[in-house]
Amino acid sequence: MFYGLYEHSLDNKGRVCVPSKFRGQCNDKLYIMKGFDGALSLFCEDDFKKMLETSENLPFNKKDSRDYLRIQLATACELDIDKNGRILIPLILLNKYKIGKDVVIIGVGNHIEIWDRNVYQEYEQQVNANFENIAENIQNIKDE
Repeated sequence: MFYGLYEHSLDNKGRVCVPSKFRGQCNDKLYIMKGFDGALSLFCEDDFKKMLETSENLPFNKKDSRDYLRIQLATACELDIDKNGRILIPLILLNKYKIGKDVVIIGVGNHIEIWDRNVYQEYEQQVNANFENIAENIQNIKDE
């Protein structure tokens, strides 16, 4: 399980160091794809395969399923972790999802997210302003 928050910077080539705590849970490969709320999502191989298996069950004759699969899988790339613990994030993803030089890397259970630092700080402020209500609503959903 991934958890925690780390601040890093991309180098001039678009490489970023994966926190050692996270690297220890994966082999030398990660899979990156469009995430939610402005983040890029990173998966270890086993979790990426599980996500793909779930996606295979989506009905392709439904427009929402097609739209989701096309966008999600079109952005998926296999990344190698180099000997220095870095990954090279494809420039097309950095540009498309406006990930700047300063990033936040967070653990979110079964995957890792990479955010532009400013975007994450804005997101965090919005969520923190309503955190107790969110927690209560989640509990209500769980109890149903």
